[in-house]
Amino acid sequence: MPELKVPEVRKSEPVIETSSATGVPLWFKGLAPLVLLAILVAVFLRTGPAGVFRQSFPPVEELTVERIRLPQFGVMEVRVVNGGPEPVTVAQVMVDDANWVHSLDGSRTIDRLEGRTITIPYPWVEGEPHTVALVSSTGLTFTGEVPVAALSPMVGPRYLTTFALLGLYAGVIPVFIGLLWLPFVRSVGRRWTDFFLCLTIGLLIFLGVSALLEAFETASLVPPAFQGNALVLLGTLGTLLVLTAIGRWRSGARGERSPLYVAGLIALGIGLHNLGEGLAIGTSYASGEIALGTFLVVGFLLHNTTEGLGIVTPLAEEKPGLRSLILLGALAGVPTILGAWVGAFTYSPIWTTLFLAIGAGAIAQVVYELWRMFSRRTSSAMYAPLNSAGLFLGLLIMYATGLLVPV
Repeated sequence: MPELKVPEVRKSEPVIETSSATGVPLWFKGLAPLVLLAILVAVFLRTGPAGVFRQSFPPVEELTVERIRLPQFGVMEVRVVNGGPEPVTVAQVMVDDANWVHSLDGSRTIDRLEGRTITIPYPWVEGEPHTVALVSSTGLTFTGEVPVAALSPMVGPRYLTTFALLGLYAGVIPVFIGLLWLPFVRSVGRRWTDFFLCLTIGLLIFLGVSALLEAFETASLVPPAFQGNALVLLGTLGTLLVLTAIGRWRSGARGERSPLYVAGLIALGIGLHNLGEGLAIGTSYASGEIALGTFLVVGFLLHNTTEGLGIVTPLAEEKPGLRSLILLGALAGVPTILGAWVGAFTYSPIWTTLFLAIGAGAIAQVVYELWRMFSRRTSSAMYAPLNSAGLFLGLLIMYATGLLVPV
């Protein structure tokens, strides 16, 4: 008896609703929730219960003194930023516990995220500390200090050259001295090349962690509204993602990086870190702390010499041209000069935090690329005794030379 075939019943597939089926444009579906959200916020701000609390409690005010400059004898310039949720009205300015006349480059009421420069004709004394206090209309006080009174450097040929020389001594020359280790690295055997590659990873891990900690430290000086810790997160992860994407794009589907490309990444990461070192040098000299600035230059000079070794180690089996080496050294060292200029003339905790975070992210990407390169080029594990010793020695070298840098 022939077998009866039951016709297969296909389950109806769900119909995806489109704009043509419903007659509602796609753009309207995307924007409608946002419009409703904006209406809700407007209603809350206009008719919500916040007004009851405003009548019962004083406003929350926050002013951050970013920088105090002494452009000429008898004059102070105080840069302030409102990082709080409420406008702040500057009612009085006190210098060394005495009320003083002053002028602002705008309205006395500083709105959220706005800044003002307050000019005070005050006979400050060179070499002496001074304290500036700003009193708001509600009686709150916000203070800033001048540790050592000295004329602030002005943008001009003299100071541009002076701070360029400081950056040259602290960052550029030491890096180029370190590049001179290339013939030595090329002469040792493969086993010792792996050792120096691990040493480079140790150097960079130390630099990356140091940059990240410094970024969080300066983030505490950022006005609250600008979210210093969030800047650290954005700068670090953003740089890491951007460099990873660029590396994938340049290397294609195989994902292989040339030794010169890896050396360039190392130089970039070190350069961004040295930018932060230049900021510290420029700020210390500009604020009159000459002894601190001098120790910073000497400490960074010794600290940065080992960075050149880290740059040339991936090139041990390559023959880079002189032009490539000069570009690598400039990429790592010249940012120290730029940092010294920024720290001396336009220092800002916001930009300093962001620069340090970018440097930490770049170094993290470099460590990852070096780790991949090491895994491809050697049959021995990273945890082989000699390689582990190289990693630890890199950390130890940076720690030892860091002892020469005053905190």
